[in-house]
Amino acid sequence: MSESRWNHLLLNATLATFVGDEPYGLIEHGAIAIHHGRIAWLGRMDALPDTPDQLAETQESLDGALVTPGLIDCHTHLVFGGNRADEFDLRLNGASYEEIARAGGGIVSTVNATREASEDSLYAQALPRARTLLADGVTTLEIKSGYGLDLDSERRMLRVARRIGRELGIHVRTSFLGLHALPPEYADRRADYVAMVCDEMLPTLAAEGLVDAVDAFCENIGFSRDETRQLFERARELGLPVKLHAEQLSDLDGAALVAEFGGLSADHLEHLSESGIRAMAEAGSVAVLLPGAFYALRETKLPPIDLLRKHRVPMAIATDCNPGTSPMVSLRLAAGMACTLFRLTPEEALRGVTVNAARALGLNDYGTLAVGQRADLVVWNARSPAELCYWIGGSLAQRIYVSGEPASRRKPVRR
Repeated sequence: MSESRWNHLLLNATLATFVGDEPYGLIEHGAIAIHHGRIAWLGRMDALPDTPDQLAETQESLDGALVTPGLIDCHTHLVFGGNRADEFDLRLNGASYEEIARAGGGIVSTVNATREASEDSLYAQALPRARTLLADGVTTLEIKSGYGLDLDSERRMLRVARRIGRELGIHVRTSFLGLHALPPEYADRRADYVAMVCDEMLPTLAAEGLVDAVDAFCENIGFSRDETRQLFERARELGLPVKLHAEQLSDLDGAALVAEFGGLSADHLEHLSESGIRAMAEAGSVAVLLPGAFYALRETKLPPIDLLRKHRVPMAIATDCNPGTSPMVSLRLAAGMACTLFRLTPEEALRGVTVNAARALGLNDYGTLAVGQRADLVVWNARSPAELCYWIGGSLAQRIYVSGEPASRRKPVRR
């Protein structure tokens, strides 16, 4: 312990640390100390080095309440214009996702609404979604572009993502998703669009400090493996990590491509092959599962969970919050759906929204409760970790700390 007293000490807590060999890394009758935005000490109450009043400026008993790391939503499309409730209706009347996309709906319809929206309008639409995720325990968030598909619109989306992080005081990671769909003005010029994304849009936005990672939609209705490779090669030249929407509707061997580039993650993965899994395991890439899209699209082909387990590929869970195929703003619900739909255990699902989600974003000091980690943590109205997946809907977060401060008290970060 440092010479000065800790800022705050939480006592009589049930700590799910996700560290060590115990299930959930559980410490019962635990205590956790916060100092200067970091975790300064944690362990059993009877191991505290002194009396609580001597150790910390303020102390608080949690009466056995569960404490976890702040949740991490590692795959969202949070910033967009409008919504696609009409397509929800169409799907329920028999139209497939691919049919809607090929008829001019799907991603392109959101592109039109996003291009028409100002930066302030996009911010006003996205901020309530981010606040809802935060209220449900999310303290770190990934936000993709990909609904602009021209330089100015993609820039607006990424600027809004950065602005949300500053306003809420949370960590927001951005992913450039220029290869999301082919914009109408390039309908007969695919190669020109891919070249423009690689040679103009990505370098410009990266130089402006708006890009943390590079993503693409590698699919029959998206972009080919060769087109995706072209983008990944440009990202590597710029020193940016890659990730990929892969094997959602078919197997284009995108996961193996991600692995070849040492990518952070491959996401969706319903059609993932065992050879792709082996490649991911060797590269250390994370499998990001998106049960919201599986549910909304009424898919029946499950991701190969047993093979992912067999090859020890870390599995993360995310909301995939987007207007067309996963209008979900609860990461805890996504974790519960991963248990029910994909047969993950509650521990696997909760590791998927904490430590493995951090890994999918390339973040080393997030996702666990350990000395030195950022003090992003959630106090829950629950006693056992499984309750977080067991309850369907509702509000369980009692208090959320971001960098050691209650989220309700955090002031916007001005830069």
